[in-house]
Amino acid sequence: MSLFPASSPLTAGQKTPALVRRERLSLVGKIVWYSVCALLSLTMLFPLLWMLSIALKGNGDIHQVPPQFFPKEFHFENFILGPQQIHFPLLFLNTAIITLLSTVGSVLSSMIVGYGLSRIQFPGRQIWFYVFIGSIFVPPLIGLLPIVRLAINLGFYDTWLPLILPAWLANPLYIFLFRQYSMSIPFSLDEAAKLDGAGHWSIFWRVMVPLTRPVWMTMAIMAFQASWNDYLNPLVYLTSDDKFTLSLGMGSFAGQFAGVANTQYNYFMATNLLYMLPPLLLFFFAQRYFMQGLGALGSVSQK
Repeated sequence: MSLFPASSPLTAGQKTPALVRRERLSLVGKIVWYSVCALLSLTMLFPLLWMLSIALKGNGDIHQVPPQFFPKEFHFENFILGPQQIHFPLLFLNTAIITLLSTVGSVLSSMIVGYGLSRIQFPGRQIWFYVFIGSIFVPPLIGLLPIVRLAINLGFYDTWLPLILPAWLANPLYIFLFRQYSMSIPFSLDEAAKLDGAGHWSIFWRVMVPLTRPVWMTMAIMAFQASWNDYLNPLVYLTSDDKFTLSLGMGSFAGQFAGVANTQYNYFMATNLLYMLPPLLLFFFAQRYFMQGLGALGSVSQK
């Protein structure tokens, strides 16, 4: 018989052997899980780390057998000499302008269309929504030739307009994302704003835009990466070297290696890392909104 009752202060803070075993098993499980995640992350990061290793090596150290991961000498000048091979500052500026305008146009136009499909009642609203959803499954290459002919007839060929204007016509995937997220916001907010005299534009800018920040930030990240990494459209529409994007510059840089001895792979890898840097930084600083947007969309789809 215990000298102290079960609720005594002397025994209330003590852990039972079963509870201690469960906590130990939970701790071991977490350690194993985090170790597995770290190993999987390392396998995903290894190509990037190998690129960095080559970018910091001299050209003679790249072809050593067996290969060495850590450079004997760090050649930071590769990040200066490599970009000079393709006029990196000019191509970076071209790509930044095209990507910025395309991202703003794609996100803004998709938000407007998604708002109309989710908050405004009009005949055929569901039909238009299904049309937009169905267009996601249409391969982009099907409409490439007619669009190229249209760009030539309008005088847009060899300009940035074919790379920017289509983005301002909304993206079906982004329309779907914004529409689904907007449906989770109570319609009572719209009614309260209308009682205060607000119209649809005021509701869109003052109510929907602040409340839907996670989803349109997700759309912005996706649109930025798609435009920044686009290779086919600049290849089709652009012919002047001073209007090229970084994707075309990197493609021409890689094409110089075909059948060439003593290829400067360290220059190429250093330039490629600089090319990859803006999308990586954008995702790094905006990943919180990206995860919130995907998580919110997942919860909406389950309702």
